[in-house]
Amino acid sequence: MEVPAGLASGKEPAAAALPSVSQPIPVQITVVSAQNLKTLKSNVLITLVRVEYNGAVLGDSSKTNVLPDGTAEYDFSISFECSPDGPNSLDVLVQKPLLLTVLEVVPKEKKKPEKITPLGQAVVDLLPLLQGVRSLKVFAPLYAVPASPSEMLHPEATSGLEVTVSTKELLLSATQFSSGNLLSITLEAAYSVPEAFTTDAQQNYVACLQIPAAGEKESPLLFKNGILKAGGEKEPLPRPKNWPLGPILAPGALNIPNSFIVGGRYENEDGELTKSKDREFRMQAESTKRIVWDTERRCFLDAAAVAIASCICFVSSLQKRIAECRYWPVEICRMSVASAGKGKASKIDKGDEDKQIAFHGVAYVNMAHLLCPGVKQIRGAFRVFNYEDSEVFEKTKIQHSIFRDLRSQLSLVKEGLGTSPVSKAAPSKTQKEEKDSSEMLLNPSKIQLSDGTGESENVTELSLEGQYSEAGTFLVMEIKLDRPLVPKRLREELIRRVKELIPPRPALPPRTEGARKVVEDYHKCITSVAVAILREYHELFGKQQADQGVMDHETLEDQKRQLNYELNTSGKYFAFKEQLKYSVVKIVREKYLKTTAFETKEQLQAFLSELYVYLVDHMHIALNKLLSGEDVSPAPPSCATRKQLWLFAREAEANKDFKLASLFYKQRIARDQRSIQSWLDYGAFCLLYEDATKAQECFQQAICLDPQHIQSLLLCGIAAVKLQHYEEAEIFFEDACCLEPSSIIAWTLSGLFYETQNNYIQAERNFREAKKLLRAQLEEEARILEAAEGEGKKPSSPSTDPETIPYVSADKSPEVMEGMTSKEEATVLQEAPETYFLAAPCPAPGPQPPPCTIFMKTVEFLMKVNAIQFVHKALAHELLSLQGGPTCAYYLALAWTYMLQEDFPRCEECLCEAVQIDPMNPNAWAQKGHLCYLQKDFDNAKDCYERVISFVEDAVDMHFVYLRLGSIYLEEKEYGRAKQIYLLACDNSASCLTWLGVGIACYRLEEMLEAEDALSEANALNNTNAEVWGYLALICLQGGRQLEAEQCYKYTIKLGLQNEALLREIRAAQHRFGFGDPSL
Repeated sequence: MEVPAGLASGKEPAAAALPSVSQPIPVQITVVSAQNLKTLKSNVLITLVRVEYNGAVLGDSSKTNVLPDGTAEYDFSISFECSPDGPNSLDVLVQKPLLLTVLEVVPKEKKKPEKITPLGQAVVDLLPLLQGVRSLKVFAPLYAVPASPSEMLHPEATSGLEVTVSTKELLLSATQFSSGNLLSITLEAAYSVPEAFTTDAQQNYVACLQIPAAGEKESPLLFKNGILKAGGEKEPLPRPKNWPLGPILAPGALNIPNSFIVGGRYENEDGELTKSKDREFRMQAESTKRIVWDTERRCFLDAAAVAIASCICFVSSLQKRIAECRYWPVEICRMSVASAGKGKASKIDKGDEDKQIAFHGVAYVNMAHLLCPGVKQIRGAFRVFNYEDSEVFEKTKIQHSIFRDLRSQLSLVKEGLGTSPVSKAAPSKTQKEEKDSSEMLLNPSKIQLSDGTGESENVTELSLEGQYSEAGTFLVMEIKLDRPLVPKRLREELIRRVKELIPPRPALPPRTEGARKVVEDYHKCITSVAVAILREYHELFGKQQADQGVMDHETLEDQKRQLNYELNTSGKYFAFKEQLKYSVVKIVREKYLKTTAFETKEQLQAFLSELYVYLVDHMHIALNKLLSGEDVSPAPPSCATRKQLWLFAREAEANKDFKLASLFYKQRIARDQRSIQSWLDYGAFCLLYEDATKAQECFQQAICLDPQHIQSLLLCGIAAVKLQHYEEAEIFFEDACCLEPSSIIAWTLSGLFYETQNNYIQAERNFREAKKLLRAQLEEEARILEAAEGEGKKPSSPSTDPETIPYVSADKSPEVMEGMTSKEEATVLQEAPETYFLAAPCPAPGPQPPPCTIFMKTVEFLMKVNAIQFVHKALAHELLSLQGGPTCAYYLALAWTYMLQEDFPRCEECLCEAVQIDPMNPNAWAQKGHLCYLQKDFDNAKDCYERVISFVEDAVDMHFVYLRLGSIYLEEKEYGRAKQIYLLACDNSASCLTWLGVGIACYRLEEMLEAEDALSEANALNNTNAEVWGYLALICLQGGRQLEAEQCYKYTIKLGLQNEALLREIRAAQHRFGFGDPSL
């Protein structure tokens, strides 16, 4: 690695170079005045101000009297040139402030020379000059200089300097500034340092990292003068960040204006030690011995390759470096300090200089987070390990320590702005004399570091083996950008992309009263025909008077035959039929939307039956209106609601009748095509049983109804993943997170998606955001609970913490898992559902509420929409995020997936584990009963179902427990118990099948009246169930009702009864009673 230019000159290495200016540009500085100087020293009379920049004194103002109100008018102007080849390049302006020192002048007295002492110091940040500002006017706070190092001053500045800084032209053009980026790195502190670090020793603590520069070069950033503090109170929060100036006369002036370290929750950080198990360790470490820097270093990243300086840092170089290696090393060491003097060299100077860097350590900062869209900041704790060349090269591809190249620069003490020259002589002395006198005044220390040419192994020879690892040392630092390296898509762009994927469907042309009008026309035709027939009747038989009494049945039948004969022979019947024909055709087209031929005779016959019932109903309405002379209420709507249709569809799914289930889902949509939930339910059904393309169409239709419906966006993303349309899926997931930033499920699903794309960093960030939201939700719930119960102490339980200790198998300890990369962890996650769930130990006995994690919340959602692929991924993460191993809920969810896939052996293993963990869980026993039922093991299924019913708490799917237990009782001819169970089902959630069960049980118990009532209820809910019609036929046969028995039998055959035993029983009853089959 080449040593960057500028280091050889003895100056501190520039962090990064900016686009250079073609010609030197003067930077004009004017110190206008000082305010409230009396607050620094009450008897101050004469002062002057000294301006310094980049370690050089630019000049002193003239001596100025202080007015009684503490004001001093300086009007002192001076300038320096900003040029790429000079000491004050744009690189320096980014990271170094202007230093202003107010000096008190004590006039010479008898035999006493004039005395100049420092009174206060202020700094001015010149960064705005690079942000499109030509002139800035600031009031810089003036911090007092303590009389002695032990003197404690009030940290707030009560006085200040009015300063203006200007340039004749912009240092950076608008294009150069907008295309670049500002990188700020803050090193806060090192905690849990080795015991060998003592506060009384003369030591200097230094940290360093490199950032990419032009070509293959890298530019170092040094953090020196770390302060070792003894144990005690924690560092305050918030606390100001410091300039990288080193010791100055007024320590308060080190603070960067409006820049603070604010801290935050450990779980929200981007580094290591963020688990719940690390919380206590970090809290304890923060109050013990530590090294504090609190220093911020800045550099500008240039996007354009137009720089001349030898040390250039490009945005593209930074992105490339992070992409090539996600871990960046931050080196730390302790170096001995010796007092400066002209005497003999110390033993350190004469000895083996290669052994002066002690405790050489390195922390690995994962920078890949900055490649995630919209990420501008990384902050966290990073473990410090002992420096080993082989390990550092393996992780970071850096061959040797950066301290090897910087050892000569680290030994300098005149660099930067660490000194504030104050001479005892008059201010007219030369700059060199002022610096020398300043060094004598401040008595600086000199860092000893070898400048030998040996390998880096020699540099670290003094490092004590295992010191950092044994102590558990970690660095806390922050890396921040002004703008993200990868911009996040704006909400408007996401909405536009979703509209491109799902174009809005044009609205149907309005059909004003189309269907209603044809029905009204049909009523008019019926009325017209009825009046004409009534007129014919009166002409044949005359009008019947009210006092003539009721006509007998034989007379009515005779008049009916004569009327039919007259109508047929006269041609009036044909005329009436033609009159009604047109209105019926219009009903078929407008009401039923039938305009094409039927594919099969069965479809035609089914439609004709439905049409016949409809026409007869409306004929009765029209006739009643005609005969009563007043309007009558329309026919009542169907008894089945959309909720009941959904229940019927689920029943059909459970019975593997997917065609019928699809029909019920479509009926729900037909009831209300603007119901989003109906489209989503049908899409979830298609996702599992039909095809993902149709599911995607349903989900997209839901988005058309509401483009901001989060559930619809997530389901579109799931369907896109199943269809391998990954770019579309990313748009949907990102849009969902953008529209609903507080959605835990959206962030978790998005993280699972990014993991399938091997984007582990983005996945980790999304998971952390979901955990943050869940944690806030749990805290809010706990707060509400405390307020309700009036408790003063917040209840805490590790089981409700969303950040729980990962569980791994015996061959992978938690320490191994924590050191794994995201890719290695993903490999374990992919194997988790297959290889870990059987061997996982059960949690400790005793009542333990199930942990609330982001993954189980997401699993609940995914199970409702039949997204098995994502359920497995979420369960794999759940396996590693739980304390004490998998829970009952985990095994139940995994068993559900195996049951849908008809992998019954694995399903049984999962259910056995679930029952063993929580034997009182009704859902576990219900699912086990379903498994036995599907395997035709009805005895065990009955035992499981009976156990579920005996629990105080109901299972989630009690409806199917009742249905299947009732069917088992019917098979075993326990009709009384079957009737009781089916009645419970009717009370819980009535459906055609529940009332059918009641009707069958009552029929077998020979309770014909109750059986007919129950079957009538079933028929009202679903008049297309052939078995209901079959049992109604049996009841009519038993009651001797020939016409009704024939009608019921006709619908039984037409609807295709599949129960052969019932069909044989009906035909046997018909043979026994001698009627019931009109075909005989």
